[in-house]
Amino acid sequence: MTIPFRAAGASVNSRVFYHPSFFLARFPSPYAEEIQSWGPAVRRAAIQLHDLSVHMRLNVSFWAKTFDIAVLFMYDESGLISHFRKITIRGDTVAKADTHFIPNNYTPVGDMIVVAICFVMLSLIFFSYMRKSPAFRVFMTIIFTLILTAVLDVTFNALAYRLGAVPVVYAFRCLFHAALFTVFFLFTLYITEVTRLDRKKALRVLWCAFAVLVTIIAVDVASSVRSLAEDHSASELGTRSNLVFIIGYVVFSVTNLILLATVRHRLYKWVMFGFYASVALAFAVMLLQRVFGGGSSFTVATFLFPVIAMFYIMHSTPYDVEIGALDNATLAETVREWHEKKKDFIFMSLFLPDLSGEGRQLPDAIRAIARKLSVEYFRGALLFQPESGHLLLLFRKNKNPDFEHRIEKILQAFKFYHRAYRYDYRIVIGEAIEAISRKNEYVSFIRNIHRSMPVNTIHRISPEDTVSFDRSEYILRQLADIHSRHDLNDKRVLVYCQPVFNVATGKYDTAEALMRLRLDELGLVFPDQFIFLAEENGYIHTLTEIILHKTCREIRKLIAEGYEISRISINVSVLELKADNFCGDISRIISGSGIPGEKVAIELTESQNESEFDVMKSKIFELKDKGIKFYLDDFGTGYSNMERIIELPFDIIKFDRSLVIASGNNARSEKIVHNMADLFNDLNYSVLYEGVENESDETLCREMSASYLQGYKFSRPIPIEDLRRFAERKKEIG
Repeated sequence: MTIPFRAAGASVNSRVFYHPSFFLARFPSPYAEEIQSWGPAVRRAAIQLHDLSVHMRLNVSFWAKTFDIAVLFMYDESGLISHFRKITIRGDTVAKADTHFIPNNYTPVGDMIVVAICFVMLSLIFFSYMRKSPAFRVFMTIIFTLILTAVLDVTFNALAYRLGAVPVVYAFRCLFHAALFTVFFLFTLYITEVTRLDRKKALRVLWCAFAVLVTIIAVDVASSVRSLAEDHSASELGTRSNLVFIIGYVVFSVTNLILLATVRHRLYKWVMFGFYASVALAFAVMLLQRVFGGGSSFTVATFLFPVIAMFYIMHSTPYDVEIGALDNATLAETVREWHEKKKDFIFMSLFLPDLSGEGRQLPDAIRAIARKLSVEYFRGALLFQPESGHLLLLFRKNKNPDFEHRIEKILQAFKFYHRAYRYDYRIVIGEAIEAISRKNEYVSFIRNIHRSMPVNTIHRISPEDTVSFDRSEYILRQLADIHSRHDLNDKRVLVYCQPVFNVATGKYDTAEALMRLRLDELGLVFPDQFIFLAEENGYIHTLTEIILHKTCREIRKLIAEGYEISRISINVSVLELKADNFCGDISRIISGSGIPGEKVAIELTESQNESEFDVMKSKIFELKDKGIKFYLDDFGTGYSNMERIIELPFDIIKFDRSLVIASGNNARSEKIVHNMADLFNDLNYSVLYEGVENESDETLCREMSASYLQGYKFSRPIPIEDLRRFAERKKEIG
């Protein structure tokens, strides 16, 4: 009968020495008297164990003795219990001696926590949406491998305690170590995936890591086999395997840290710090475990810390939790995955122009409606928010075979809510398109459709939409090329102009420069087909520089040929004014052309934004000092603030054609427009009427204090070289 391990009360400081005279002296009272009664057989067993402990570099102490069985515990170099020797005594001789491995203060709590946390992460992944990237697949493999590793650790320690040093215990310890180092290898693979390391470099790193993995596993297995063959496997397993593990742990840790440091420029700084912190915590726990004798209780847990960092930093849910919408990166990944796996899907787009724009948020009521509609009408639907005011719903056809019926139901529900909230909308509905899916350009495709859609309409995708989008994409590629080349003489950018009639002089001494593109595949392209693309993609200022350069060059020619040209105006986007180098670019081009600044005018539309207004004001004053004139374009359309207009030093106010039409329709409108024109004249602004198309329009505008007239009545837009047909030469004096 053996006294249970936990119930024993002997001192663990007791030691057995070779010479019997020291044997009793090392045992404190009251155990000395008990040991004296054990007899010669037990003493011979103690000497026998001491010889073994010297060979294995272990310490040995008595634990307890009851009846004819003695139990002795053996300690490793750090003072932790390594294994115990159970001796059966028959009379005056040792009849049997068995060695049993004891896990060093092991507790399964750490491994149980690892398994629990891994299952929590798996449940979060299952009930949310994760981008199925290659890095994510490696991450999932790491989680499952950690679960396996924790189970192997628990199994190994349980078998070791119950069975002792038998082959199956060695096998499970080797499997446990192999699983741990496989996690290390997966960490290396994950780093190469998440940083998109060059394929050749990644393969070199992975082959090196794999070689280390195989070497460590092979050495661990060989060590265990040797220990088993030498018949002192318990202690050998505790020493050699522990040494192999430490070496492997250090090698893999250093390898991955060096790899992280090498690719640090590929990741955001604070993301890197997050990974470093998790690794540092893992090292600290491993060190504390070694110092305080926790065995392998928290070894697997230390591998979990970097995994938690991965989960939070790299794979945290991309949901807007209030609305349930996913982000653009997830949209792109979803389309890519469905297209590669040939999964047909339907998309429904809702655009709310009143709620779009930088910094705009959907009201709580609209969020609640979107949250409700996205989950109630389609199975497995995913909701995305590509930009403010734009929601996009994707769902698989095979999960919703009655999708047409479901679409009608959700549209009816939407119309019900629309009657309550009255936000303008544009809805686009269509099936997956091969070409758009392959390029992953649904957001741009839908945005292109929005531009030509009236508000509060529903549009079903047709083949013409794809043709129109391809045209826009071709134009965009050409604009990108024009921008990158930055050639001010680019032949693809043409300057047209529309002559402006000066009422006071009766001459065409001014004109408005207009932009056109001539592209190989499309021929002549008009501004309404490319200006918005240039503005959205940051190419507009390059086009302005080219137009200004070519206009100045033509003005110089006209002046040299003796034509009377007061000025030619060019249109400038308010977006350009935000650039710090705007005034410098404009001044450089004009001065470089050799013409006076007053020969050029800049047309701007009024800004509703307070910060844009302040920028516009400062830029206008800066350029006016160089003689450049300024027009306020499109007065009378949309938003007009008289106080702001008067605050800006414009020279000419251009009345939009809509005011001309309104004035011709009723006397009240005519009186209002006439009074505004008189007001501007009194404030020393000149008034230019746009869109004068016939004699009636001309007569009306002249009566309403017109200084300049522009429109098809006088000329359609013409190449700027043809302006000579309208301009007059100066008369020679004498």
